[in-house]
Amino acid sequence: MVKDDFVRGQNCYLYDASGHKYVDLEAGVWCTVLGHNHPQINEVMKAQIERIAHLNHRYTNGLAEEAAAALLDTLGIPDGKTIFLSSGSEAVEFALRIARLVTGKRLFLTLSDSYLSAYGRAGETDAAERVTLDWSGCRHCERVNHCSKCDRLVDIPFSDIGAFVLEPGSSSGAVRFPPKELIDAIVRLMAPHEGLLVVDEVTTGLGRTGEWYGFQHYGLKPDIIAIGKSLGNGYPISAVAMRRDIAEAAEQSGFHYVQSHQNDPLGCAIALAIIRVIQREALVERGARIGQSLLNQLKDIGERHQAVTEVRGRGLMLAMEFDDDGTGATTTGVYHAMLHQRYLVGYSPALHVIRLDPALTIEDSIAANFLEHLNSVVAGLV
Repeated sequence: MVKDDFVRGQNCYLYDASGHKYVDLEAGVWCTVLGHNHPQINEVMKAQIERIAHLNHRYTNGLAEEAAAALLDTLGIPDGKTIFLSSGSEAVEFALRIARLVTGKRLFLTLSDSYLSAYGRAGETDAAERVTLDWSGCRHCERVNHCSKCDRLVDIPFSDIGAFVLEPGSSSGAVRFPPKELIDAIVRLMAPHEGLLVVDEVTTGLGRTGEWYGFQHYGLKPDIIAIGKSLGNGYPISAVAMRRDIAEAAEQSGFHYVQSHQNDPLGCAIALAIIRVIQREALVERGARIGQSLLNQLKDIGERHQAVTEVRGRGLMLAMEFDDDGTGATTTGVYHAMLHQRYLVGYSPALHVIRLDPALTIEDSIAANFLEHLNSVVAGLV
């Protein structure tokens, strides 16, 4: 257990009140993509606070336009439109609301282990409007080019579905990546019925998976994208980006959305600065390199120890799964053993998973030391 409050952070390190140093391999709640206390982001925050932090939604500030243009450029839809909000959950809810408005269809499709929102339509896993695809049998399916004809998809009422909401990687913390063939089949089946592709990039966006966005691993062209977490590096800001024609259709319908911190100058200044730092320092490429090295070495550890059942990852979104006999005891034991060594990792006993989501700025030496300690811990499992 961590006995003292954390009082300071620096890149991938956290310091408690007694001066002990911990390695944060979860980037807070997967948010600090540039690490804690990033000097350039701090300077931007301080400078903007001295100018203006908040505006009424009726009034404009050039920072929202500038941040929107930068974000849309990373998404490959430079003529699209963006709104800046406060949380990933809000962004996904907003995206679903736009999809329903534009298509006139209330149903949306998503995968069974998606975590889309803490509340609302997207957050209600048993909602009448939600069609859930159980893809657990698809992970290791060997029936090539069969997805479109599979019973799992044949029974889905695609003509009634307004949006397919794809979370391309997190799987509620399990770090599973849907097969490309499955996603391609769903998109093809949606196309004749003019359903929209909504991508939830709250956990996978801004370099987390070794690409700017998780959807890029699938060669997709989303209609609407929800972004959060990394966009603020710990500051609460999110965004919804969409094709221009979708935004214009919503506007022409008379749709209005008002929220107290919509397009706030401070949040927009932070988001813009984060995008610029990632671009200038080529951190997406750096994260892909370090992530691949970590994945390879985690797999080596897994191959040497029978307690490990699977290692998977993309970029700096990684997971090690254990043979837990359904109890979660092994996973919990590994977590606490690493915590004793002052490494903070994500863990889900119910999923038997230890998870890594470090900042893109993680130092190579931190990764090497972590692997050495993890190997010793896993080797000690009975």
